[in-house]
Amino acid sequence: MLDPVVNFFENIFEMVGRGIGLVIAAILWPFVQVGKWYTKRGWIIRGVLGVTLLGWLVMYGSFFWQTQRWTGFSPDYVAAYKFDEITTEPGEPIVVNGVVNDNEDGSAVCGPSYIVAVTQDLIDFNVNQNTWTPSMLASKLGFFGIAWKNTPYFDNKAAFQRGINEAARRVSRQFVDTLGRVRGTSRIDINLQKAREQLNYSEDAWYLSLKGPQISTPSKYREAIESLGKFNESLVKCEAQFDARADNLQKFLDEIASAIGSTSDILRGRMEESDAGWFDTRADDRFWFAYGQLYAYYGMMSGASSDFKSVFNDRSLTKVWERSEDQLRSALNIQPVIISNGGESSWIMPSHLATMGFYLLRVRANLTEMRDVLRN
Repeated sequence: MLDPVVNFFENIFEMVGRGIGLVIAAILWPFVQVGKWYTKRGWIIRGVLGVTLLGWLVMYGSFFWQTQRWTGFSPDYVAAYKFDEITTEPGEPIVVNGVVNDNEDGSAVCGPSYIVAVTQDLIDFNVNQNTWTPSMLASKLGFFGIAWKNTPYFDNKAAFQRGINEAARRVSRQFVDTLGRVRGTSRIDINLQKAREQLNYSEDAWYLSLKGPQISTPSKYREAIESLGKFNESLVKCEAQFDARADNLQKFLDEIASAIGSTSDILRGRMEESDAGWFDTRADDRFWFAYGQLYAYYGMMSGASSDFKSVFNDRSLTKVWERSEDQLRSALNIQPVIISNGGESSWIMPSHLATMGFYLLRVRANLTEMRDVLRN
């Protein structure tokens, strides 16, 4: 009596199995044909192709490993600087127990800039502690010619690194134009000028291009680390200038607010273009770029609280500044395994872009409040 039912399900499973077999055969067919062709070639051709294939596997294997290995990443990296214990502003003599701290040769020792130090360390994090993935050859070649940013794979770290670099580029403009000189009449610091030029170098330059050999992006950014280090060394020797005035702090905040506003608009644009949830292959790029920016600005703003300590005290800025830093730190807790760009009313697929945009706007609102305090 049950035989027809049993036969029916047996036929169903047989057809499913046959279908899966056909799919697997179709996938393996090109490799089988290449294998047959390869075994019929001479040893020279086989050797060349074997070495080429091995090189390809090593290159992509290294790329896959580097994109998943985030060395030195920590949302709490700011704590290591111990900014609360720093009392000396950049370029000012360090005083210990009422006595100016001198070198052995009798020269004074001054304080460094911690905005510069944090920026320097973030670049080091990008290109020395980690591999700069946007300029890796495998990153430039993509997935069989498809740009990685158009796939769901192996592009999160690159977007995160670009976000940090965007923050460093923006802040470097403030170093040159306002912070590293007195008003607009003193000369531009040559080391800060070099750092700005070096940070604005192409983000995806490999050692070779269509025009011939070129300097790679990581090499150029390492030069920026050196340039920023030389500026801070000059500050410590009391030879360079750092103009820690309220209006310069306001310009610094304006730069950050402008960057955050632009990024929030990018997130909004992606949310309007797609609501594919976990299947939106571009949502992760936008999310991790914004995350990289906030990761960098968290450290830079914490450094600013040390560099502009007298302004903080004069304008009673500490409480609102701490609230802004707390919001930046809270945003760094958002680390979903898969980035979803679902509809705003969706209860199945969340919108991580909307969540990140919310934190961006909160931080920007606090920046606006601080700018208003500085104007008064």
